[in-house]
Amino acid sequence: MSRTLAPHGARPATGPVLSTTLNLPECRARGWVVVDSMVDGLAMGGTRMTPTVTERELAGLARAMTHKLALVGLPIGGAKAGIAPDPGAAVERRAVMREFGRAAAPLLHGGVYLGCDQGTTYADRRQAFEAAGYDVTRRPGTTRLTVGWAELWDHMADITGFGVAVAVLGALRASGARTPQRVAIQGFGTVGRAVADHLAAHGHLVVAVADVLGTVEDQRGLPVAELTALTSSDGTIDRSRLPARVTVHGPGQAWLHVDADVLVLAASPAAVDEEAVPAVRARLVVEGGNLSCTEPARRLLREAGHTVLPDVVVNVGGAAATGCVLTGLAPSDLPLPKLSGWLRDWVAGRVARNCELVQELSASGSADPVAQLLGSRATPPGATGSEVPADR
Repeated sequence: MSRTLAPHGARPATGPVLSTTLNLPECRARGWVVVDSMVDGLAMGGTRMTPTVTERELAGLARAMTHKLALVGLPIGGAKAGIAPDPGAAVERRAVMREFGRAAAPLLHGGVYLGCDQGTTYADRRQAFEAAGYDVTRRPGTTRLTVGWAELWDHMADITGFGVAVAVLGALRASGARTPQRVAIQGFGTVGRAVADHLAAHGHLVVAVADVLGTVEDQRGLPVAELTALTSSDGTIDRSRLPARVTVHGPGQAWLHVDADVLVLAASPAAVDEEAVPAVRARLVVEGGNLSCTEPARRLLREAGHTVLPDVVVNVGGAAATGCVLTGLAPSDLPLPKLSGWLRDWVAGRVARNCELVQELSASGSADPVAQLLGSRATPPGATGSEVPADR
């Protein structure tokens, strides 16, 4: 394990407090953990596993996690991990996660919680934790659970998509829009499917969904439950079983050109850049994934009259629910249904309020409402690394 580490108490303006390379020779993979900031000895973020993930990408994602947690008022710093498997190595997935868990064990036990992100699942996380000998529920100060960590998250699998849907519904109410609104979703993994389910349940029409193979579209509304049943765990839709009325577009950005009122971005970073802005038809653009729009694209979208809800206030459900348990904020000893309800209410309240603030600042002419919102928060005592504004 090689690493760079800022001096204790240092607050680098641009760099993380810790960036470490993990040696994973048995599975022929590269791995990194980047900690942007620590608050009260804690940091957290997901583990991304893609062939192209880089340390630089993780640094940006870790900084975004710092901002997400600060904006919901949780005293935890931001982190991110990444695994880049060797495409030519025929290594069992379980072996990759177990080697990653053993390499990351000192960080896990030292207060850096590493959950799931793009390319990893709850089962992957369980393998890594077991290999590291890490049980989050035994950490002092953590909410006492009546079920295991894995069982809790099996029940809360949709929480990030739930938070994104809360943001969409709140923005539509604020705009006076009537049901149904037409929704296009780029990405149909765990987040995209949950967004589709929740919005359809509120009477809105999901008219287009994109996966790695292209876009499927029906302006009369896609059958969301049926579509979900035809989708694999990695978010790929089985085209051979789609209803005849569904239009199938090939690879490319057909999702960008769909006639829709709402565009939810729930897949790759920088899905909308400056060149893509003129093609966006939806008036409401929601960053349901990490860094879904480039910063210049956000600015240009706002200047063109679009409402943009950024990832740091929208894509926060899983991190916020985990943080509530890690810090002991969630009530202890609640049965699973009541704990789930408490966490969902808490996430919904924070997401809705932050979206309202972003929209108010945008309407007042703020060029960067998120930066303005972050600047209004006080840095908590005990924070190290980058500045970490948070409500205590």
